[in-house]
Amino acid sequence: MSKIICVGLNKTGTTTLKDCLVYLGFTHYKFNRQLLMDFRHRNDFSRIFEVADKYDSFSDWPWCLIYKQLDERYPGSKFILTVRKDPQVWLRSLKRHSLHTKPLKNCSKLAYGYHYPNWHEQEHLETYEKHTREVIDYFKDRPRDFIVLSWEDGDGWRKLCDFLGKAAPNIPLPYRNRAKPLKINLTTVINFMLGKIAFLDRFGY
Repeated sequence: MSKIICVGLNKTGTTTLKDCLVYLGFTHYKFNRQLLMDFRHRNDFSRIFEVADKYDSFSDWPWCLIYKQLDERYPGSKFILTVRKDPQVWLRSLKRHSLHTKPLKNCSKLAYGYHYPNWHEQEHLETYEKHTREVIDYFKDRPRDFIVLSWEDGDGWRKLCDFLGKAAPNIPLPYRNRAKPLKINLTTVINFMLGKIAFLDRFGY
């Protein structure tokens, strides 16, 4: 029972990929904080595999972190690494995204080790680069199973559909998560202040 797994970190175009896969007819499952906790805290895959058995494709947490386990459980699966045009662009996008999230209910601490990218920019860049390097190395010499997609560099329907053995639709890519003007509200103000002083990370929350 093969699957399609996005192994790109969040803010690398994973929502665009999800929308593409859904348009092509695949059932899709995005992030789940509880499943990420199962992996990070207990290394327990029972609920993860229970969910994975029911869907065709996956993106975000915990899926992008457990590609080796998914590769073993679902032979013949397709793995797609989404990347930004450079790590600094990714970091800026992640920092902007952090202003809109609930600090104690998001996946950042579980995924990256910190609640906010602020004050930990270098650590986040190293995580991004390490993840990209390790994924590419793991799937080297397996072109039938793995591709790298960068929407910003011109990759689109043709490259994705050739990889999946599907006909490319004659429609634009669904860029649904492009950066929008920042709306200032209570959540963004609180997150800006907490991120600025790195309060949660400094005091061990």
